[in-house]
Amino acid sequence: MSTVKNSTFTKIFALLQKKQCVIGIYVILAIIAGTKQYLHHSFNNYLIFKYVYLHTIDLQNLYNNYAEYGDSNHYGIIFSLLIAPFAWLPNGLGMILWNIANVLVLLWGIYSLPLSLNKRTVIAWICAHETLTALFSFQFNIALTGFILLSFSYLIKKQEIKSAFFIALGTFVKLYGIVGLAFFFFTQYKVKFILSGVLAMFLLFILPMAISSPAFVMQSYLNWFHSLVHKNTSNASLTSFQDISVMGMARRISGNVNIPNMPFLLGGLILFALPYLRISQYKHLAFRLMLLASTLIFTVIFSSGSESPTYIIAFAGVAVWFIVQQTPKSKWVIALFVFAFCLTSLSPTDLFPRAVKEFIRLYSLKALPCMIIWFAIIYQMMKEDFESYLIADK
Repeated sequence: MSTVKNSTFTKIFALLQKKQCVIGIYVILAIIAGTKQYLHHSFNNYLIFKYVYLHTIDLQNLYNNYAEYGDSNHYGIIFSLLIAPFAWLPNGLGMILWNIANVLVLLWGIYSLPLSLNKRTVIAWICAHETLTALFSFQFNIALTGFILLSFSYLIKKQEIKSAFFIALGTFVKLYGIVGLAFFFFTQYKVKFILSGVLAMFLLFILPMAISSPAFVMQSYLNWFHSLVHKNTSNASLTSFQDISVMGMARRISGNVNIPNMPFLLGGLILFALPYLRISQYKHLAFRLMLLASTLIFTVIFSSGSESPTYIIAFAGVAVWFIVQQTPKSKWVIALFVFAFCLTSLSPTDLFPRAVKEFIRLYSLKALPCMIIWFAIIYQMMKEDFESYLIADK
């Protein structure tokens, strides 16, 4: 009997390791989330996205509050072209296909990483639940995570033009995408990379003019800037669903909403930059992957605009960090990973009592495990010799 059970378990495990299985599960999650939200009439984010296109072709300000969704858009005008194919469809079909497109871009990014197929698959499984959380909000952060991963992978593979394109595209949609520049020192062809980036930005700047006008595009970028400045000043709150960050924890635990972002950002940037001093480690793939993990987590935990669905970006960083660790994993690595999976990924679910979930939200504690792991990454990058790390890239 035990032999039959072991055989069944082996077959299931082998199935879960297949790339096709992962893709299938992710698509199913996208369909389930999109269908559920449509049936419950809970898709305000999707309406915001859809109207970015509709307002662009009508030459209407993209950043006003509109009655159709009672909120405002914070994405760049190039987003109008990304959402256009979905905006023409009925809402139910459009939002399901939008979710599917996002998860496919994320998986494209994950499976582009210079790791063994099994390790890439494990990263995908680790990110699955956090992806589901973002899918319920129709978050573009899912695809943005894929963009950041692609910008890293293409740079490592000496495909600077593709890397620069995904950095530019991510930045022109949502400023988080600019963090792809963190990998700049890993390319030998820096001039080619810079010129490719400039060309990509120019093309992305003029493309929306095809469905609007040059004057409208330039005004939209000015309006976008003012929108982001206003959003940044309004994010700090002791009760909102945003500001799930290092600064947010400090503000909410202390009860002082006036604690500024700048000291945290400066301290974070200094720590983030310290590993760049270890030039001799640049050639090691494990060091580069650790910087990728650091970048993904840093982007979220030092942003006052971070909310629960934003953490798909940070959790991809947690997954990369965990996979890079040497085998067998240290007890402290396993403990930190379990802590992150429980508190960061599972805390918004019904596995936690309502009172506990509210406590975690009110004190921005979803950010805590990612912050600790980020400090651990910086420490490892400054102290360890990554030549000894065995990272398969086949």
